[in-house]
Amino acid sequence: MITIVDYGRGNLRSVEKAFEYLGHQVKVSSDPGAVAEADALVLPGVGAFDDAIISLKEKGLDEAIRDFIRQDRPYLGICLGYQLLFESSEEGKERGLDILPGRVRRLPGKGLKVPHMGWNSIEIAAESPLLQGIRNGSYCYFVHSYFVEPEDDSLVLTWTEYGVRFASGVHRGKLAAFQFHPEKSSRTGLAILANFATMVGG
Repeated sequence: MITIVDYGRGNLRSVEKAFEYLGHQVKVSSDPGAVAEADALVLPGVGAFDDAIISLKEKGLDEAIRDFIRQDRPYLGICLGYQLLFESSEEGKERGLDILPGRVRRLPGKGLKVPHMGWNSIEIAAESPLLQGIRNGSYCYFVHSYFVEPEDDSLVLTWTEYGVRFASGVHRGKLAAFQFHPEKSSRTGLAILANFATMVGG
């Protein structure tokens, strides 16, 4: 069972509908017990960093997610669910989940609109089962004002340019996370979600 974490800060229905469209069974839950029992975990998110991490803590989901990832079980982070994996963010003062080394920084304007909203290409930096069948330079859909700056470039799965070259995707073991929204990224995004479900075994 693929479990989508509901912490009150996510585009849950869009992600749920995308998996259902692909023929996969998913469960939406805010229960730490459901996280522990999941075959795979998806953490979506839209909104502010501090609000999200506080909500995760209040629901007891922060430790449940850390334990899940420590066991190297399939995890997919989307947008804010990607940023929360890191240590800190310029958007707020709260500590992130602190699973991966690095921080979240605000996009520089440099004559470009912030938030970065719309289609942009991804440069594939590493091989991954999640990107099977995905062409380098494929376009995905972004909505964000902050970007991740990992300390370790070996974590980077995809790069994207928008005023600055930033890590739009990372991976480590069975963990992967993206700044863009696969559930809104047409055939490319659906292929990524399908690959994730295949990794899970369904």
